[in-house]
Amino acid sequence: MHRVNFCWDDNSVKKMQTKIIKTAFILGAGLGTRLRPLTDNTPKLLLEIGGRPIITYAMEHLRTIGIKRFIVNTHHCPDKYTKAFPEGSWQGIPITFRHEPILLDTAGGIKNIEDLIEADERIIVYNGDIITNLPILPLLERHFALKTEVTLALRSRGPLLNVNIDQDGYICDLRHTLNNPGIKSCLFAGLYIVEKQFLQRLQAGNVESIVIPLIKAIRQNPHSIGGIIIDEGYWHDVGTVDEYNKLNLAGIS
Repeated sequence: MHRVNFCWDDNSVKKMQTKIIKTAFILGAGLGTRLRPLTDNTPKLLLEIGGRPIITYAMEHLRTIGIKRFIVNTHHCPDKYTKAFPEGSWQGIPITFRHEPILLDTAGGIKNIEDLIEADERIIVYNGDIITNLPILPLLERHFALKTEVTLALRSRGPLLNVNIDQDGYICDLRHTLNNPGIKSCLFAGLYIVEKQFLQRLQAGNVESIVIPLIKAIRQNPHSIGGIIIDEGYWHDVGTVDEYNKLNLAGIS
């Protein structure tokens, strides 16, 4: 496998500077049950691939769009995160850790950082257990073009095609709940932009997947959730021991 390479056109990056997202929320609180015993005493995102923690691939990817701050939620072995990042930063970008004594799932985790993003209009949420170099700028452009509350990055191929998109770029179904096939069923790529107003749909302390409020939002307004298919680049979900070993053997770094 080739090295991770994030190359953006300077003009494209400058074009988005007025709409830049400053804060990225990296989901790091999962138990990593499918990666046991590797995760018995280590958070999944701190397992190393290519000689460095998995989470740093997400950080490197996000840095290319001008992210100025990382927030990472923790649950399992939280002390390992502070040991891995003793200065509370990565490559000069500050990291805020938000511990979840009770695992809150994705929507609950986002609501749990609401006080940390008071100055932000929007954030980008990133599943920390993926390794990808898909271009993020098209996701940003689609989000601002559609003016949606949330915009999802999608892939047209993958193991789980359960997000449906319509011809105008709006998400019309998730997990086949609304019986709306749209024009294509896609893989959710684990990256999405969330407007802070969307957090009003979430309840503090709820243990809840992001899918539930997304479906409710679509029911209320079919144009509230957007999506874009981005098939460029590679995408890997480090979800199993086999996949973890394959990536290490392939020499990703």
